[in-house]
Amino acid sequence: MNKYRIGRIAGPWVNFTPPIRGGIYRSAVEDDSTSSSDDDDSDSLLASTNTSTTSIDIINDVKLDQPYLAENHLLRRSSHITRPVLATSECAATRRDGPPRASARMSKWRTSRIQPEHKSPEDYTSFAVQNEIDSDIRDYPSLDAETQRQITKKYQALHQRVKDEGFYDCRYVEYGKELLRYSALFALFIVCLRAEWYLTSAAFLGLFWHQIMFTAHDAGHRGITHNFIADTLIGMFIADFCCGLSIGWWKSSHNVHHLVTNHPEHDPDIQNVPLFATSPTFFKSIRSSYYDFTYLWDSFANVAVRYQAYTYYPVMGIARFNLYLLSWLHLLSPRSTNLGSAAWTRPTEISFMLCYWFIFGYCLLWRTIPTWTLRVAFVLVSHIITMPLHVQITLSHWAMPTADLGDGESFPQRQLRTTMDVDCPAWLDFIHGGLQFQAVHHLFPRVPRHNLRRLQVLVREFCADTGIEYKCFGFVEGNKEVLGRLGEVAGQVEMLIKCQKYMAETGESGLH
Repeated sequence: MNKYRIGRIAGPWVNFTPPIRGGIYRSAVEDDSTSSSDDDDSDSLLASTNTSTTSIDIINDVKLDQPYLAENHLLRRSSHITRPVLATSECAATRRDGPPRASARMSKWRTSRIQPEHKSPEDYTSFAVQNEIDSDIRDYPSLDAETQRQITKKYQALHQRVKDEGFYDCRYVEYGKELLRYSALFALFIVCLRAEWYLTSAAFLGLFWHQIMFTAHDAGHRGITHNFIADTLIGMFIADFCCGLSIGWWKSSHNVHHLVTNHPEHDPDIQNVPLFATSPTFFKSIRSSYYDFTYLWDSFANVAVRYQAYTYYPVMGIARFNLYLLSWLHLLSPRSTNLGSAAWTRPTEISFMLCYWFIFGYCLLWRTIPTWTLRVAFVLVSHIITMPLHVQITLSHWAMPTADLGDGESFPQRQLRTTMDVDCPAWLDFIHGGLQFQAVHHLFPRVPRHNLRRLQVLVREFCADTGIEYKCFGFVEGNKEVLGRLGEVAGQVEMLIKCQKYMAETGESGLH
């Protein structure tokens, strides 16, 4: 990536909201036509990169003593740059060290003695969201610039130690052991299939899919060879050819998930309305920045989410069918089009997935299994067997906070605040496939999974040093946490419905 670097920023870059989180920008040409006094406002107008141009304001190794960048630290190279746009009202309502303050009306709402069910749905939703923000601000280190800067420095020091102590070195002997396990499961699938034990064969095929996808996850993060082409081919062979799932779709959504973890508007991994909602923010009918789609909160969502703690496991049992759909939607969309040296990935993925459906759909289901009853049963058994994988994927995030604490929150604090680990003995690591170390993984996504247990020790030390809570539950306790969160949001939906009914019965707007 060094050949794409056109400058370096040394020091904190604050009040910069990335486009992926809703940042709005205008070119400096437009800005120059406005009052020249705008250029002196370093708190609201900071130079930023624009991928559609090749020149920006560059800071080359400037060491800053003050916590915020000043205009005189910027070297104007071209007028074709972009700048963040902050409305006057937004500037007035935004703190440097945290999320926007509650409005005066909201503060009055929270201090009033009027019952929550007598409020408007909008006010109740804002109240529930603000409660989450307040809880996280109370439970985690201060969002002031100095505290977060110290956390970032300690994280950078930890990262240097991770590199120096060889945590990025892949232990290929561990993948040799993995290959033996995958081969044994696949061999048992073939043996049972030839013996016409079709449902037993389906179970072993499901176990094979369950286990091998852990390596696809590693390859998607370039955590095996650390080479783009090699790891992409490994990921394609496993995900697309062996499992019928697009590794390109997974990388596209999963990379965003790592950048904006548990953010309702931006993290596609928690956008599951109308079946599930893990945050009251979804009551607002939010628009997904990833899918460019509005998740409308309607009467069906009111019903489905109220019972989501009961539908969680059944839906996880058939979640693989949804992954097939998302994979093809991605490959057939412009999003999957890559240019330059990566242009080969899309046609290769389509070819591999067509091969999967020819082998699984035609050769196995149609030509080998004799009756429709057995075919349907085979598909259901093989797919439901993978349910623990889907539970494991959601386990580390669905029970965790979704509040946005603002751009002042450091990367390591946000990752640890929105992610939890799952405790298990070392001999059970193969069952979880490294996904039990999600908090560690989110701090260092490209560290090979067989090194994560050792790295967990250093992360615990980092958390103790910074005062950030490190959350780790057993598998059963973690499931209880997820069900508890789903039940909590279901209760909020119940209150939302009461607010709607009260307004309908009384004709009141809920404004006081």
